[in-house]
Amino acid sequence: MTEPTLSGRLRFPSGDMPFPSDAVIFSVKVVLGSACAASRGGAILRYLFEEFALDTERRELRRGDALVAIEPMIFDLLVYVVVNRQRVVSRDDLIAHVWDGRIVSESALARCINGARSAIGDSGETQRLIKTLPRKGLRFVGAVREEQQPSEVAEAGTKPEKPAAPLPLPDRASIAVLPFENISGDKSQDYFCDGITEDIITELSRFSELFVIARNSSFQYKGKAADVRQVGRELGVRYILQGSIRRGGDRVRISVQLADAATGAHRWAERYDRQLEDVFAVQDEVARTIVAILAAQINKAEIERSYARPSAPWQAYDCYMRAAGILSSYLSSFELDVLYESRRLLEQTLSVDPMYARAYALLSFTHLITWINPFDEDFLNFAALDRSVQLAHKAVQIDHNLPQAHANLGVVLAHKHQHDDAIAAFERAFALNSNFTDWRFARALVFAGQSERAIEVIEAYKRRDPFYPPWPLTYLGFALYTLKRYSEALVPLRECAARAPKMRTTHVWLAATYAQLGLMGDARLEVAEVLRLEPTYTIAGTAKKLVAFKFPQDAENYFGGLRKAGFPE
Repeated sequence: MTEPTLSGRLRFPSGDMPFPSDAVIFSVKVVLGSACAASRGGAILRYLFEEFALDTERRELRRGDALVAIEPMIFDLLVYVVVNRQRVVSRDDLIAHVWDGRIVSESALARCINGARSAIGDSGETQRLIKTLPRKGLRFVGAVREEQQPSEVAEAGTKPEKPAAPLPLPDRASIAVLPFENISGDKSQDYFCDGITEDIITELSRFSELFVIARNSSFQYKGKAADVRQVGRELGVRYILQGSIRRGGDRVRISVQLADAATGAHRWAERYDRQLEDVFAVQDEVARTIVAILAAQINKAEIERSYARPSAPWQAYDCYMRAAGILSSYLSSFELDVLYESRRLLEQTLSVDPMYARAYALLSFTHLITWINPFDEDFLNFAALDRSVQLAHKAVQIDHNLPQAHANLGVVLAHKHQHDDAIAAFERAFALNSNFTDWRFARALVFAGQSERAIEVIEAYKRRDPFYPPWPLTYLGFALYTLKRYSEALVPLRECAARAPKMRTTHVWLAATYAQLGLMGDARLEVAEVLRLEPTYTIAGTAKKLVAFKFPQDAENYFGGLRKAGFPE
């Protein structure tokens, strides 16, 4: 049996982090676009165990007839342990074959293992299918049956036609939205299907990083059975979105799927059921929902594709996508080498294209991170903060219509204590693209005295991304703290501390929250952890330099909590 080739990739919870346009709503079912087939003689191979079918060609996991929601990285890990079920798979094996030998934190590895177990109804306690052998590794112990299916070409008994020369792909992510199919059996509903399609095309066009095929070209395929690979060649795009709509009585069901035009494999699928009280309101809401998720899925695909490319020659776009993906992993691991590698790639991006606005914005954020955290000489060095501000302004100057540039400017202005300007910058980003999201807006709102609004921002972001990174939880907890809802604040702060134990800020705010609740033992433990992470931490030296409230009463509540907890003055 030929072992499937597993392309290593990291999971990026927020796509173009730290500009989280990555949005997932409802129960998203994600499958990869790159082929990962184990085959004999050209036949497609599936692995069957219990009620599950693991299809390595389609990159799908099914439970009966239902498609199981599973992240790409977790899918790769599951395939690897199933294929190698005759032996124990070590941690090093997983890193070498699933992550291509890249640095992986223990928490990221554990999360993927738990995700694989969860996808197949297993657990760390029962270990019915994936068994952990202490100090050795994992082994898939379920009974597996391999199934071969004849390929479509072999079934037909004919040779495929030689495809026409494809159009060249644009230098950025490209997509065509095909007309949604009306499967209601009522031709009078065609207008609704066409309206959904047109709205999606219009909304996608707001994303400057996407190349979107115009309506006129997409609608050439209306009413035709289209092969996504052929459409991709004819239109010169990498991704195809298809959909169908069934309307019955006062309800409507809309199904969508995103395919990789190069392989024909699905990347994402979802179904929406709506009460049809207002046809046009439903049309608008569903279109915007689909677009918010779709932009994120395309961004993830582009990051993964950049990892699969040779390391040279670099192109600015691919180099930037790698940097963005690496930086998003830093936001969970807090590993300095990861941050530096992201910065190196961003600087390399700008050496190829000195007018790449998104690279300037992301590079600005890396300098802000080192100003905030005690990593190197940038810590609390205002020259580093000024550098971050300069890069943020440069991004806006180069592309005034780029939402990410304005959002990042909002972040750095908040750290400069320019509260009103920071909020205005974020609001400009959202005005440019109503589908754009950024959890960092919550930080600016908390310190501007708008904690209620900050909570709304974080909750909306969490709804859009079930795999959200730990940072938003900290700002949710702190927003609740400033509202003196201390017991509620503990929940997100504790979760963030568990997911990102190296995040000093979370432990600071946990200490203050415990102190306000009179839980002094817990408060002292958090103070000790902060001082372990930063031995020189003081209220005057670190806390007051990093935190500036617009209103004195908020500052009094916060610093009072730090003093109660026992932080050195």
